[in-house]
Amino acid sequence: MAAAAAVHTLVERGQTLASAESLTGGLVAATVVEIPGVSAVFRGGLVVYATDLKHSLAGVPEELLAARGPVDPDVARALAEGARRRCGADWGLATTGVAGPEPQGGKPVGLVYVAVAGPPGATVRELRLSGPRERVRTESVTAALNLLVDSLRAVSDATPA
Repeated sequence: MAAAAAVHTLVERGQTLASAESLTGGLVAATVVEIPGVSAVFRGGLVVYATDLKHSLAGVPEELLAARGPVDPDVARALAEGARRRCGADWGLATTGVAGPEPQGGKPVGLVYVAVAGPPGATVRELRLSGPRERVRTESVTAALNLLVDSLRAVSDATPA
């Protein structure tokens, strides 16, 4: 499971994690805290479902939200960076998108962006998911955690032995 792999890697490295979530509404944090030993690495999370909270709590620039709306790759990146900065963590993980059942702001149901921000920078993945709301949300959590594991591995692979 990606959550366990991420937590164990963070524990080994002595690094920390924080989250900023929109469509997943705290599911990333809930999934991470299921893992024994997580208290050594998980700093906390922000559930910023409302667009204005993405700015006021997570620090996403108002201009970006006004120009592109909350479902955008740069917003996902800013959420991950905001979680990292606001919670004082080494790594930030973020989700934003449309879970459904209706499109939002011209964006289709199932369009999701997950992002991770860490010492080497930030990475965003776009997802095009299908199915009911619950499935979009759970697949978003899985994708976000997989992105974190991939990012942690990439840092490990880039570090000389």
